[in-house]
Amino acid sequence: MSDSPSRVAVVTGGARGIGAATAERLAADGFAVAVVDLDEAACGDTVGKITAAGGRAVGVGADVSDAEQVQAAVERIAAELGPPVVLVNNAGVLRDNLLFKMSDSDWDTVMNVHLRGAFLMSRATQRYMTEQRWGRIVNLSSTSALGNRGQANYATAKAGLQGFTKTLAIELGQFGVTANAIAPGFIVTDMTAATAARVGMDFDEFQKLAAKEIPVRRTGRPEDIAGTVSFLVSDDASFVSGQVIYVAGGPRA
Repeated sequence: MSDSPSRVAVVTGGARGIGAATAERLAADGFAVAVVDLDEAACGDTVGKITAAGGRAVGVGADVSDAEQVQAAVERIAAELGPPVVLVNNAGVLRDNLLFKMSDSDWDTVMNVHLRGAFLMSRATQRYMTEQRWGRIVNLSSTSALGNRGQANYATAKAGLQGFTKTLAIELGQFGVTANAIAPGFIVTDMTAATAARVGMDFDEFQKLAAKEIPVRRTGRPEDIAGTVSFLVSDDASFVSGQVIYVAGGPRA
């Protein structure tokens, strides 16, 4: 860690999985990190690992789909850590079902967390980025954006994030802010375990079957996504914007 003031990164859904791995990687890269999740107490493990390694981090509880909570969270982050100039919109939920079984609530919940959440967080943090004339936004899409049985809501939200990303890149580029999306393939997380449970499969067997269909012949890890985020928020990626990077062990788009 450098003695110079750290740039501040915000990672939503940072309590576990991809979010936790990303928060830890960004801290290792020298960022002060705000770990945002619905339950502030759940952020404690991620924050503890960062601080134990010598980094700066704070856990913040917020529902990213609630405008007032988002504004309060971002203001708190700015006060406690400094102006947030990196945002990783990772918060997400699953409400999988076939279309004829999908409820209004299944649809609305997924849209609110993924799309509305990314919109509210981006709107709240972009002010700090444009003032600093430097910023990075990374949105977590998915290979499901290409379509996936039982995920009409999730696939639509993840496809929407790609269009959102490209628009942010166009609007914010003149202020030194880049926006990119990462579309993970099969990553071993609680969410993929939930998918296995939904289809009635043992998770280990589910992973083995998935690996057979992936060109690199393994499933992904949260650290695979964290490493891609690390590049996209770096100065080395200052000419990369408006892109969707499929991190899936092979070509998907």
